[in-house]
Amino acid sequence: MNSPEQSQLGKTSRYVDQYDASLLFPIARAGKRAEIGIAERVPFFGADMWTAFELSWLNLRGKPQVALAHFTIPCESTNIIESKSLKLYLNSFNNTPFADVEAVKTRLRADLTEAVWRNATPGATLSSIGVTVLGPDLFDREPVHELDGLNLDRLDIDCTQYTPAPALLRATPNEQPVSEVLVSNLLKSNCLVTGQPDWASVQISYTGDQIEQGGLLQYLVSFRNHNEFHEQCVERIFMDIWTRCKPLKLAVYARYTRRGGLDINPFRTSHPQALPRNIRTARQ
Repeated sequence: MNSPEQSQLGKTSRYVDQYDASLLFPIARAGKRAEIGIAERVPFFGADMWTAFELSWLNLRGKPQVALAHFTIPCESTNIIESKSLKLYLNSFNNTPFADVEAVKTRLRADLTEAVWRNATPGATLSSIGVTVLGPDLFDREPVHELDGLNLDRLDIDCTQYTPAPALLRATPNEQPVSEVLVSNLLKSNCLVTGQPDWASVQISYTGDQIEQGGLLQYLVSFRNHNEFHEQCVERIFMDIWTRCKPLKLAVYARYTRRGGLDINPFRTSHPQALPRNIRTARQ
């Protein structure tokens, strides 16, 4: 089983410019989920939505093509894909000829689906990942929009804890459940392997007893020195709020700023619903 330390993170890498699917480095979700109390049955729905800003290949006449790509990886998949390995894999398309954009999409979907489901339990339902490839004629249709909701960052509070502190989370019992959408731009964590900073905006939607906003903001800030991958941080936030505040419904959505031409935007929800549109924020 692959571990983060075995990946190319923090290491000098040879950039391969001819197609090579073996560059993809899947890491099992199960280990980190066990740390936050998730056993075999995952208590949420959702997906990891990626945007690749540096995708290029050659047409059959050798002329370079460029595009943006969106990938949607279901959260029930066996693995995440380590982001540097995805960058190296996409770079391997650079000098590789493809007949057309559909051939590129087909190759991406097949390789990424195989990687995220590698070593899956026999008999498991293996859903294909979503792939959208946008050519330059569609670039100006890609919007920029901040996360909607009441901004927690307006609160004038003291922050003293910089590793995850779920004890800061508390809810006030209400006779009638409240429904709120709260956002913050102050989420920061660090790469699990390199310790390099990862910056994000986060949106928390819930129905239930009212969550104390100051404590929630302090809790989000407490990730500042925490080392974990994006997907793992969002699942930790979801589980801490779910177990300590006990909402009736909960959704956690984070949009991390890009690194290496890639951004990762995990979404986790307690109840089935449509995924958010993959729209970047100004910082992305």
